[in-house]
Amino acid sequence: METVIRYLSALILPGLLVLLFTRVTYNRVIGLVLTVALIATSVYKGYTNTFVLIVVDAFSLTAGFWMAEKMKQRAINKS
Repeated sequence: METVIRYLSALILPGLLVLLFTRVTYNRVIGLVLTVALIATSVYKGYTNTFVLIVVDAFSLTAGFWMAEKMKQRAINKS
């Protein structure tokens, strides 16, 4: 059960963090860098211990980065 929670968290949380940090800093690259720093800390502390989990994190980061770009385009089109 704990493994399932880890994989679901790795699939959802990094993407949401990219969106959150992008929203706060108004820059999607800085949002991505801050999220990567948090994941690197997680790997260093030993919470992310398998290669597959790191790949799932990377996929979620990519999806969050893409969604941040879409969010930016929607904001530009509203103006």
